[in-house]
Amino acid sequence: MQGEQAMSLLTALTRNVAETSPQHEDPRLRTRSYPLSRETVWSTVQELATSQEGWTIVRTDPAEGVLEAEARTRLFKFVDDVTLRVRPASGQRISVDLSSRSRVGKGDLGTNARRIGRFLAALDQALSAKPG
Repeated sequence: MQGEQAMSLLTALTRNVAETSPQHEDPRLRTRSYPLSRETVWSTVQELATSQEGWTIVRTDPAEGVLEAEARTRLFKFVDDVTLRVRPASGQRISVDLSSRSRVGKGDLGTNARRIGRFLAALDQALSAKPG
Protein backbone atom coordinates (compact mmCIF):
# COMPACT_ATOMS: atom_id res chain seq x y z
CA MET A 1 0.00 0.00 0.00
CA GLN A 2 2.78 2.47 0.85
CA GLY A 3 4.49 1.78 -2.47
CA GLU A 4 1.23 2.43 -4.32
CA GLN A 5 0.72 5.71 -2.47
CA ALA A 6 4.32 6.77 -3.14
CA MET A 7 3.93 5.92 -6.82
CA SER A 8 0.66 7.86 -6.99
CA LEU A 9 2.29 10.88 -5.38
CA LEU A 10 5.30 10.60 -7.69
CA THR A 11 2.97 10.37 -10.69
CA ALA A 12 0.93 13.37 -9.52
CA LEU A 13 4.08 15.44 -9.13
CA THR A 14 5.74 14.48 -12.40
CA ARG A 15 2.96 14.03 -14.97
CA ASN A 16 0.79 16.73 -16.45
CA VAL A 17 -1.20 14.64 -18.90
CA ALA A 18 -3.77 11.86 -18.62
CA GLU A 19 -5.16 9.76 -21.46
CA THR A 20 -7.55 6.89 -21.76
CA SER A 21 -6.53 3.56 -23.22
CA PRO A 22 -8.26 0.17 -23.47
CA GLN A 23 -6.11 -1.56 -20.84
CA HIS A 24 -5.22 1.41 -18.59
CA GLU A 25 -4.18 0.39 -15.06
CA ASP A 26 -6.56 3.01 -13.62
CA PRO A 27 -10.15 1.88 -14.34
CA ARG A 28 -11.31 5.51 -14.54
CA LEU A 29 -9.01 5.98 -17.54
CA ARG A 30 -10.09 3.04 -19.67
CA THR A 31 -11.52 3.63 -23.13
CA ARG A 32 -15.28 3.40 -23.07
CA SER A 33 -17.27 1.40 -25.60
CA TYR A 34 -21.03 1.68 -26.00
CA PRO A 35 -23.53 -0.43 -27.98
CA LEU A 36 -25.27 2.69 -29.26
CA SER A 37 -25.36 4.67 -32.47
CA ARG A 38 -22.53 7.07 -33.21
CA GLU A 39 -25.03 9.93 -33.32
CA THR A 40 -26.35 9.13 -29.84
CA VAL A 41 -22.86 8.93 -28.33
CA TRP A 42 -21.62 12.04 -30.17
CA SER A 43 -24.59 14.19 -29.17
CA THR A 44 -24.30 13.08 -25.54
CA VAL A 45 -20.56 13.82 -25.51
CA GLN A 46 -21.28 17.31 -26.87
CA GLU A 47 -24.05 17.97 -24.32
CA LEU A 48 -21.86 16.87 -21.41
CA ALA A 49 -18.80 18.78 -22.60
CA THR A 50 -20.87 21.95 -22.96
CA SER A 51 -22.19 21.58 -19.41
CA GLN A 52 -18.81 20.99 -17.71
CA GLU A 53 -17.91 23.73 -15.26
CA GLY A 54 -14.87 25.67 -16.44
CA TRP A 55 -14.86 24.13 -19.95
CA THR A 56 -14.92 26.17 -23.15
CA ILE A 57 -15.46 24.26 -26.39
CA VAL A 58 -12.90 25.49 -28.93
CA ARG A 59 -13.47 23.07 -31.82
CA THR A 60 -15.83 20.32 -32.88
CA ASP A 61 -15.54 18.12 -35.93
CA PRO A 62 -18.60 15.87 -36.09
CA ALA A 63 -17.34 14.06 -39.20
CA GLU A 64 -14.12 13.06 -37.42
CA GLY A 65 -15.81 12.69 -34.03
CA VAL A 66 -13.40 15.09 -32.32
CA LEU A 67 -14.22 17.72 -29.72
CA GLU A 68 -11.56 19.99 -28.24
CA ALA A 69 -12.02 22.13 -25.15
CA GLU A 70 -10.09 24.32 -22.78
CA ALA A 71 -10.66 23.51 -19.12
CA ARG A 72 -9.75 26.00 -16.39
CA THR A 73 -8.76 24.69 -13.00
CA ARG A 74 -10.83 26.04 -10.11
CA LEU A 75 -8.18 27.38 -7.81
CA PHE A 76 -5.42 28.84 -9.97
CA LYS A 77 -7.36 29.08 -13.27
CA PHE A 78 -4.68 27.18 -15.20
CA VAL A 79 -5.81 26.22 -18.71
CA ASP A 80 -5.69 22.56 -19.68
CA ASP A 81 -6.43 21.14 -23.13
CA VAL A 82 -9.04 18.39 -23.38
CA THR A 83 -9.62 16.26 -26.48
CA LEU A 84 -12.49 13.79 -26.87
CA ARG A 85 -12.67 11.26 -29.70
CA VAL A 86 -15.79 9.31 -30.67
CA ARG A 87 -15.08 6.48 -33.13
CA PRO A 88 -16.46 3.22 -34.38
CA ALA A 89 -15.15 0.23 -32.42
CA SER A 90 -15.46 -3.50 -33.03
CA GLY A 91 -18.88 -4.83 -33.84
CA GLN A 92 -21.67 -2.31 -33.55
CA ARG A 93 -19.98 -0.39 -30.74
CA ILE A 94 -18.76 3.20 -30.46
CA SER A 95 -15.64 4.03 -28.45
CA VAL A 96 -14.84 7.21 -26.55
CA ASP A 97 -11.29 8.28 -25.66
CA LEU A 98 -10.13 11.41 -23.85
CA SER A 99 -6.90 13.19 -23.16
CA SER A 100 -6.36 16.09 -20.81
CA ARG A 101 -3.06 17.95 -20.81
CA SER A 102 -1.86 20.82 -18.63
CA ARG A 103 -0.27 23.69 -20.53
CA VAL A 104 2.09 24.61 -17.68
CA GLY A 105 3.91 22.78 -14.92
CA LYS A 106 5.56 19.40 -14.54
CA GLY A 107 2.85 17.80 -12.43
CA ASP A 108 -0.90 18.25 -12.20
CA LEU A 109 -1.55 16.65 -8.79
CA GLY A 110 -3.95 14.27 -10.53
CA THR A 111 -6.19 17.00 -11.94
CA ASN A 112 -6.24 15.64 -15.51
CA ALA A 113 -7.02 12.06 -14.44
CA ARG A 114 -9.81 13.25 -12.14
CA ARG A 115 -11.27 15.41 -14.93
CA ILE A 116 -11.38 12.43 -17.30
CA GLY A 117 -12.79 10.16 -14.59
CA ARG A 118 -15.59 12.59 -13.76
CA PHE A 119 -16.47 13.10 -17.41
CA LEU A 120 -16.55 9.38 -18.21
CA ALA A 121 -18.62 8.60 -15.09
CA ALA A 122 -21.16 11.21 -16.22
CA LEU A 123 -21.09 9.83 -19.78
CA ASP A 124 -21.61 6.25 -18.53
CA GLN A 125 -24.60 7.42 -16.52
CA ALA A 126 -26.10 9.51 -19.33
CA LEU A 127 -25.72 6.75 -21.93
CA SER A 128 -27.04 3.99 -19.67
CA ALA A 129 -30.44 5.68 -19.88
CA LYS A 130 -30.42 5.81 -23.70
CA PRO A 131 -32.14 3.11 -25.76
CA GLY A 132 -29.84 1.06 -28.00
